[in-house]
Amino acid sequence: MLMKKLTVTAALCLGGVVSAQAADTAHNLDFKSAVERAVADGTLDGSVKFYLAGTKSGGKVLQKDAVTNKKTNGFAKSAETACDHVLRSALIQLQNTAKAQGANSVTNIVSYFKANEAKSTTTYQCFKGMAVASVALKADLVKF
Repeated sequence: MLMKKLTVTAALCLGGVVSAQAADTAHNLDFKSAVERAVADGTLDGSVKFYLAGTKSGGKVLQKDAVTNKKTNGFAKSAETACDHVLRSALIQLQNTAKAQGANSVTNIVSYFKANEAKSTTTYQCFKGMAVASVALKADLVKF
């Protein structure tokens, strides 16, 4: 009987965690200032430029539709803090991939959460639940 009660209690607790995590809230945050902060503090080296969809075109596309999907611990952190941290992880990945391909720019950046594109010329989307913050981006790697 005790084992049955423990099993039911554990199942209810896990169900609560899953449903809490499923309640991700979308946050649209300023992209340009986030990139500028990351370059200023050395997180990004500045050798690769980042442009949201609709803000820069041209150059030779070396890779189309590069995708990054990063997550970070968002527990007890503000959306701004957690989202800034996870965006930096996504941008580092894109920067490293661009440099490896000989590109100097990442253009046509769109938010790509659960394979759904969200385009903006000023903001990126970050989804934050109770414990996890996520940023997914899709972009083109370009040599100008």
